[in-house]
Amino acid sequence: MKRAAFIVFASAILLAPGDFAQKDEIPKSISESVGGALGWAEKGFLSVAEAMPEAKYSYIPAAGNFEGVRSFGEQVKHVACAQFAFFNEIEGKTPPEHCEKGGPSKATTKAELIKYLRDSFEYGDRVLATINAQNALDRVEGPYAGPNTRLGMAVAAVWHITDHYGQLVVSLRLNGIVPPITQQYPLKVR
Repeated sequence: MKRAAFIVFASAILLAPGDFAQKDEIPKSISESVGGALGWAEKGFLSVAEAMPEAKYSYIPAAGNFEGVRSFGEQVKHVACAQFAFFNEIEGKTPPEHCEKGGPSKATTKAELIKYLRDSFEYGDRVLATINAQNALDRVEGPYAGPNTRLGMAVAAVWHITDHYGQLVVSLRLNGIVPPITQQYPLKVR
């Protein structure tokens, strides 16, 4: 028993410096700096999109001033389209039209919308990886957050996801669902 305890203790001591070193590391590039926030935003948004039952994807809050707002599913589609748009503009490509209305994607079911969302996040992550110190301040044109710089457009993409994350959290809570990221905390802070 003492030997097992010693092995566990010794392993913890020997392995701990590596764990602490990883926590102290900071991003080494512009794309890594923005990528950390973008990854967090993507994870949070995807978790709320997955948490809402498909039957509630048409949900629009009724109490309060919600006339003319997008349904839960329409917001998921809007965010996916906008991600393609922001990062198309960074690459100098023509972005999809009418993202405010969901854009050209035919996705309608929860599964299709989640796939569209994941695809948009993967695409954005790939484009973000191309932003560096030499091109971060290059001018970007376009209807989605332009004119801007490549870096500014990437930051706008992070902001946009978090803006809609907040809106979707309200819909989850109004349907009795605690947002997945919040579920890890004790009840009194939820």
